[in-house]
Amino acid sequence: MGEPQVIESSQQAKTKIRWHTALLVIGILFIGANLRAPLTSVGPLVPAIRDGLGISNAIAGTITTVPLLAFAFLSLFAPRLSRRFGMELTLFVSLLVLAAGIVIRSSGGVSTLFAGTVLIGLAIAIGNVLLPGFIKQHFAERIGVMTGVYSVSMNLCGAIASGISVPLSSIAGFGWSGALSVWAVLAAIAVILWLPQLRHQRKQSTGAAGTRKSGRLWRSRLAWHVTLYMGLQSFMFYVVITWLPDILQQKGLDADAAGWMLSIMQFAVLPFTFIVPILAGRMKDQRGMAVITSALFITGYAGILLDDGLLLPLWIIFIGIGAGSAFSLSMMFYTLRTKNVQEAAQLSGMAQAFGYLLASVGPVFVGWLHDFTHSWTIPLVMLAAVSAFISVVGMSAGKKGYVTD
Repeated sequence: MGEPQVIESSQQAKTKIRWHTALLVIGILFIGANLRAPLTSVGPLVPAIRDGLGISNAIAGTITTVPLLAFAFLSLFAPRLSRRFGMELTLFVSLLVLAAGIVIRSSGGVSTLFAGTVLIGLAIAIGNVLLPGFIKQHFAERIGVMTGVYSVSMNLCGAIASGISVPLSSIAGFGWSGALSVWAVLAAIAVILWLPQLRHQRKQSTGAAGTRKSGRLWRSRLAWHVTLYMGLQSFMFYVVITWLPDILQQKGLDADAAGWMLSIMQFAVLPFTFIVPILAGRMKDQRGMAVITSALFITGYAGILLDDGLLLPLWIIFIGIGAGSAFSLSMMFYTLRTKNVQEAAQLSGMAQAFGYLLASVGPVFVGWLHDFTHSWTIPLVMLAAVSAFISVVGMSAGKKGYVTD
């Protein structure tokens, strides 16, 4: 009598574990989907927002810079919040804040535009920092695959958001504010899907050991190289999603076509955000991948600068492949260069805080540079130079080792 009951109980337990794992993966997918779309949907609409609100290019660039500053501000504190309240609850609250921020940003005024953008940036910062550690905690044997899964979700929704922003804004009564507001629905779905995870809430331990490791991290040369790599790849990505549609419009494309070009770039990202983490996880070091990524960036920027328009999609795809590879490498460095979940969260927080602070300079600086030179030539040359430098940083960040060694 006892043995069948034990077998049945064991099967029920396995079924519960499978359901929990499935819900966990779906929840991670939808959190990933919300980490790019609210930001990439803005780029194609920057000219409409600028003209509709009567602001300059430099101020328009801050629409993308503000969330990056929010990333920089909150990234250092995100691991502390997760240790105090647990990762599950912290991520849940961040999704609620994200939905509220999208609604506020879409209200139609300058002040609400930036207030909502700040909330969006703070919410996304939580997900950016905590997801790598969360994956390390729950999927220790499948870090590369799960990193690829949520990266694909993030970039797929980001690509769709870029492509449909202008068509949505042309719907009667929508405008740019209506086109931005639709992403609140995606955030609301993520909130609902994440609710079951609150039943499995766990807090991470805090104490002197964690403080000592955090102090060692700040003195680690490798940790700073990972941080710089993160910052440089983000610098280039956010400059591109902010200004690429404008650059392409000056080359003769209309707003709709320019928005879809940005979408093509992000669709090119997708396969590499899945493949690169798996390959990186199987390699002894990732220095060769960092050099190839840099070469893709340089080729893409040079092509856009020199091409009259015939091969523009090809150069944009090169940039997309480079962006997908660089982003995936930076995410993998958080787990490959650390020994446990706490270290991964701390490195993620450090790299994203200072990395996004560096990245925040990009859209505003490039907007000012364009206003000053009345050309996109100098900004594109600068991006090619940054691409060359990122290979130097990647050679160090990609070398095998741990940040607390």
